[in-house]
Amino acid sequence: MPRRGTAKKKTAKSDPIYRNRLVNMLVNRILKHGKKSLAYQILYRALKKIQQKTEKNPLLVLRQAIRRITPKIGVKVKRKRRSTRQVPIEIKPLQGKVLAIRWLLAASRKRTGRNMAFKLSSELVDAAKGRGGAIRKKEETHRMAEANRALAHFR
Repeated sequence: MPRRGTAKKKTAKSDPIYRNRLVNMLVNRILKHGKKSLAYQILYRALKKIQQKTEKNPLLVLRQAIRRITPKIGVKVKRKRRSTRQVPIEIKPLQGKVLAIRWLLAASRKRTGRNMAFKLSSELVDAAKGRGGAIRKKEETHRMAEANRALAHFR
């Protein structure tokens, strides 16, 4: 009989400057090739640019953007025999936040230009105002779930 204990619940760490877990989650997703200090630089520059653009607290803008991008429902592909169905499922809050961060970074990387801090700040400001690539992705996901609402009983 295995003597392993129950899995410990991971607690998300907070970043050194803002003491915010959401900022740390964002830094960990920006991270490329293990260069965390560069990821921190990019995010802090982006937050500074948001401060200059909007003259608001950049953390409030970040929270509002993530809240607007976070999806409530999504689709999961289910294969049964020869048919493939996209079944709408409800998304839990943490998973929704993870998806929101992923979509935000993908949309900011798609923007033109070389300065990632500028692209990220622009995408965050746009998302907080209710527009931008990440918002479009959320709306597209919700549309897919609505279109396949008839398949909800396949959950």
